[in-house]
Amino acid sequence: MEEMTLRVPVTVKAKVTEDFKAKIIADLQSRLEMVEQDLQQIEFQAKRLLSEQAKIDAQGLVQIRQQIDVEQQKRLAFKEDVTAKLKEAQELTIGTEVPQGNLEQQITVKVGDDLNAMMGAEILLEDGKIIAFRQ
Repeated sequence: MEEMTLRVPVTVKAKVTEDFKAKIIADLQSRLEMVEQDLQQIEFQAKRLLSEQAKIDAQGLVQIRQQIDVEQQKRLAFKEDVTAKLKEAQELTIGTEVPQGNLEQQITVKVGDDLNAMMGAEILLEDGKIIAFRQ
C-alpha cells in the first residue's frame, strides 16, 4: 500500500466583526427571553397543577412539586449558561478569531508525509464568508 485516504478534522473559526458580534448578542438575548417565558409558564402551570392535585389527593403534591422544581432548575441552569455566554460575547474584541466548530476533510497520505502538518487545518470566516484556509 503506497497511500491511504484519511478523514481529519478541520477547525472553523470566525473573525469577530461588528455584525458578527451583534448577531451573537441578539441570539443570546433571544434565548434569555425564551427561557424567561418558559420559567413564567412553568410557574403558571405549577399553580394550576398544584391546585388541581390538592383537590384530588394531597399526597401527590410533593411529587408534583419535585417535578416542577426539577424543570425550573434545568431552565435556571440554562439561563445562567446563556447569561455567561452573553457576557463573553459583549466582551469580544473586534478582529479576534473565535472557534465556530469542526468539519472533516479527506486527505491522501503517503509514506514520508508529515501527518502533524496535515492535522491542523483551519477555515477562517468573516461574516459567514470564507476568507482563508490555513494548514
